Amino acid sequence: MLIRNASRLRVGTGTPAIKTALAAVSAAQLREWVEKISIPRHCHFNSEANRVTADWLAREFADWGYEVSFQGRFRNVVATPPVLGKKIILVGAHYDSVPETPGADDNGSAVAAMLGCAQQCAAFFPGIAVVFVAFNCEEDGLRGSTEWVQHCLPGAGYEVACAHVLEMVGFASSEPGSQKIPPGLPISLPDRGDFIGLLGNRHASRVMREALLATRTHVPARAAYGVEVMLGLEKWFPVLQRSDHAPFWKAGIPALMWTDTSEFRNPHYHQASDLPDTLDYEFLSDVTRAVTATVLTQAEVLMTQA
Repeated sequence: MLIRNASRLRVGTGTPAIKTALAAVSAAQLREWVEKISIPRHCHFNSEANRVTADWLAREFADWGYEVSFQGRFRNVVATPPVLGKKIILVGAHYDSVPETPGADDNGSAVAAMLGCAQQCAAFFPGIAVVFVAFNCEEDGLRGSTEWVQHCLPGAGYEVACAHVLEMVGFASSEPGSQKIPPGLPISLPDRGDFIGLLGNRHASRVMREALLATRTHVPARAAYGVEVMLGLEKWFPVLQRSDHAPFWKAGIPALMWTDTSEFRNPHYHQASDLPDTLDYEFLSDVTRAVTATVLTQAEVLMTQA
């Protein structure tokens, strides 16, 4: 496994249009979305709240001009721009929580970051090929994302050039010892949990570099580290396949997971205490800007290749 450090990359220039879009990202708006979604919303134990959450997400996407549909048995919320090419960039995050927990970080923070990215794409780059999917049932064996990859994507009429899956991106701590490493994982990272974490496998090497470069260029004050899993070694480390990027990996689609590293940093993981007040909204804003910058940069390249 290789550790990629964004600080070792040269800061790029970025485009004025992307800089304008990133300046519109609002920590207050992100917090409002986190507070809105932070109710128990497990797909079965809190089924009505789960349905209400999906309907709310559909309305948000539709208000920005996306074409919205509910996909499959698990009601994945799929938002597509009015015009699509043969290849698209995908941004996804699961909207369910574990039973009877508010799930502000897991996964309200990621849903908020996805909405922030979608809002800026619609406002400043309405013609780019970026599809947003809010997956359901991640907490029940990745069933929503698995169904989307296996049954929706083959008939969607487009190919996923790369996927960005957001999984818990709102908790940060600068305290020494606040960052842990998953047991048995042969890597070394800083012991302060205030960096953006990215995870990719061998199919996503290029995407990893693009994401770290975009983060370095547009969010230079925020540390970011990528763990790149080589030679198919992810199959030997189940901890690396616990979120909705895993079905994309299994399908050979380049995919990155963006994360605050969940329980290896956040003590409120899967607890009733996973509440909006525990999150760091400047950190969440930085993640949202980094994801948005990456997606916009990649989408611009796709447009030139079309």
